Amino acid sequence: MRDQTVDRDLVVISVRGEANLEAEPELCEFSVAVQARDKDRKTVLERLTQRNNDVLQEIKTGYGDAVEKLESSRISVYPEQRGRDEKVRAYVGSVRIQVIVRDFTVLGELLLRLADREMSQVDGPYWRLRRDSDAYREARTQAVGEAVTRAREYAAALGSEIISLLELADTGLSTHGVAGPQPMVRMMAMAPGGAADTSPPAIDLEPQRQNVYASVEARFTARPAQL
Repeated sequence: MRDQTVDRDLVVISVRGEANLEAEPELCEFSVAVQARDKDRKTVLERLTQRNNDVLQEIKTGYGDAVEKLESSRISVYPEQRGRDEKVRAYVGSVRIQVIVRDFTVLGELLLRLADREMSQVDGPYWRLRRDSDAYREARTQAVGEAVTRAREYAAALGSEIISLLELADTGLSTHGVAGPQPMVRMMAMAPGGAADTSPPAIDLEPQRQNVYASVEARFTARPAQL
C-alpha cells in the first residue's frame, strides 16, 4: 500500500521485519518407479502395464484414505542397442508414479510394500507443507509485527511516536527442511534371482520439521523528533 503525500513536518521511518519459525510437515512425497525388460517389445509393454496397474490398485485399495495425491508422471520405453549395427539387445520400459501422503502413520509400511514389489524402485521421502498452511500466515503476521515493533522503538528513541503506515511490501517467503541428518530411502526390488538384498531394510521415518521464513519492508510516518 502506498501514499506518496507526506507532511514535510513528519518523520518517515523505514524498517524491515522478519520471522523465522519451525513447523511440523503436513505432507510427504515420494516416487515409485516400476520397470520391465525383455527382448520382445510387446512383452515389455504388457508387463509394464500390469505392474503399473498393480501398484496403483494396491495404493488405492489399501491406503486410499491416507493418500493426498496419486498420479503417473513419466513413462518411457526404449531399446537397448549393442554395437554399431543398431542391433537391439532388449527393450526397457519404466513408469514413475508420484505419491503424496497425508497420514504419516502408514508411510513406513507403504514404502516397504512398494519397494518389495518385483522390478520396482522407491525414492523419497520429501517432507513439505501445504500451499495454504497456517504456518505461512503465522510467519507473515510475525514479520509484520516485528516491523511495527521496530518502527515504534526507533520513534521512541527519537522522542517521537509513529502515526500511520505509508507502505508495506512483502519481500520474501520461503520454506525448507530444518538442517540435520535426515533419512533418504532408495530401495530397489529385483526380479527373483537378482542380487538385491532380501532382508527387510531398517527405515527411520521421523518427519523433518520445516523452517518457514518471511520478511517485509515497511515505511511509517512519525511525529517530529524531539532531539
